[in-house]
Amino acid sequence: MLFADTPSKRRIGIILGSLVTVCFSILETAGKWLSTHTPLIEIVWTRFAIAAVIAITMMFYRGKINEFLQEDFRIQFLRAVMMTSMTYLSFAGLKHLQLAQANSIQFSTPIIIALISSYFLKEKLTINKWIAIIGGFLGVLIILDPLGQHFHPAMFFILAQATIFALFNILTRKMASTSSPDMTIVYSTVLPTLFLAPFAWDQWQKPTQHIDYLLFIVVGLFGFLGHYLLATAYRYAKPTTISPFFYQQIIYMVFLGWLVFDQVPNLNVLIGAMIVIACGLYLLFMENRQTKNERTE
Repeated sequence: MLFADTPSKRRIGIILGSLVTVCFSILETAGKWLSTHTPLIEIVWTRFAIAAVIAITMMFYRGKINEFLQEDFRIQFLRAVMMTSMTYLSFAGLKHLQLAQANSIQFSTPIIIALISSYFLKEKLTINKWIAIIGGFLGVLIILDPLGQHFHPAMFFILAQATIFALFNILTRKMASTSSPDMTIVYSTVLPTLFLAPFAWDQWQKPTQHIDYLLFIVVGLFGFLGHYLLATAYRYAKPTTISPFFYQQIIYMVFLGWLVFDQVPNLNVLIGAMIVIACGLYLLFMENRQTKNERTE
C-alpha cells in the first residue's frame, strides 16, 4: 500500500529519490568504463544477474516467497522487458557519448511523460504545457546537435531509453499501490537474467583487467539499489514531488565524466540541458498546481 501523503513522508520520498540519482550515476559510470572493451550483452546480463542474487536472497531472508507467487506476472514481465531495454540502450549510448551528454538527453523524460499522458491517458494539455514541451524538445535538439560536429547516432539510443523510461515511470507508479518494492525488484532482475543468459554466454569474454571484476559488482549492486530505492520512493511521494530532485544527477555526471574519463561537456550540451531542465521543472510545477486545484474543487 502507498503511505499517506504527509510532509514527513514526502521528505523521505525526496531523500530516497536523491539517493537514486547517486546510484544511477555510479552505475552508468561503471557501465561506460566496461563498454569500452566488453560486449554490451555481457554487461547487461551481469548487471541483472548480480542484482537478482541480492533480490532473491532478500526475498528468502524476509520469508516473502508466497508474496512472490501472488504477483501479477504479466505486469511484472512487462516491467522486466522495459527495464532490460532501458539498460541495454543506456549502455549502448554511453559507449560512445559523454556521461553528461547522455544524462542531459535523459532529462527529456518528464516532457515525454506529458505527451504520453495526453495521448494515452487523455489528459488535457494547456497552452503553457505545450510551450514547455516544445521548449524541452528544442533543448534536446540543441544537445543532439544533428548538423554539428558533436552529433553521434548513439544519441538516439539514449532518446529511446528516455521514452521507455517515461512509460516505465508511469507503470512503476501504478504498481506501487499493489506491489512491494521487494517483489518488483525480484521480478525485474530474475526475468532479464533468465532470458538474456543464452545471448550473454554466446558472446562471453573473460575480463582482461582485474578492476573489471569490481566494476561488474558495482554495476549489479548499484543497479539493484537504484531501482529498489526508486520503487520505494514512489510509495512515499508522487512522481511530481520527487522528479525535480532527479535533475541533480547532472552534477554527478559532469563530475564523474571529468574525474574518470577526462571529459568536459560541450557548450551546446550545457545550454540544451538547462533548457530541458527548466521546461521539465515547469511541467512538474504545472502538474502540482493542477493537482492542488482539483483537490480544492
